Amino acid sequence: SSADALKKSANALNNEALWEKKQITKKDEKTGEETTVEDYDWDAITKAVKSFVDDYNSVVKLAGNSDSKDVLRNAVWMTGMTEANDNLLSKAGITVGKGNQMELNEDVLKKADIRTLKTLFTGHNSFASKVSMKANSISNAAAWSSGTYKSNGTYNNSLSELVSGKVDEEV
Repeated sequence: SSADALKKSANALNNEALWEKKQITKKDEKTGEETTVEDYDWDAITKAVKSFVDDYNSVVKLAGNSDSKDVLRNAVWMTGMTEANDNLLSKAGITVGKGNQMELNEDVLKKADIRTLKTLFTGHNSFASKVSMKANSISNAAAWSSGTYKSNGTYNNSLSELVSGKVDEEV
């Protein structure tokens, strides 16, 4: 379920509506005067990036404890891709620390160039898109890795049970 959550949060970052300018009402803290400006919804962007970072960290942590070679292989690929994007991520306020865990500096994020953020998080070949694809691979690998043969010789795996809603996998 963590990998599924990561896929969902990565896809949310790829939503065009998140990156469109909107009419935002801002209030001057000194005068109390309200003005309407056209700007990006930085609160929504920050919330989406924070969710992505939290979900990414959860997958990395849980995948590191997995016995499945496919889960581990996909997680290693994902963390390697994250490392390769380190420079661009740091411009968005995201650094990678101990245990391949992402850390978000919201102040840096809110001052980041919107083009940098769009490069990272939007489009088919973006960082978020690639993470979404790997999260899907991790989810599938985790589901298949827990399969067993039943006494009657048929294969029982958690993927078929997930589809029927009987099992909730961690990864």
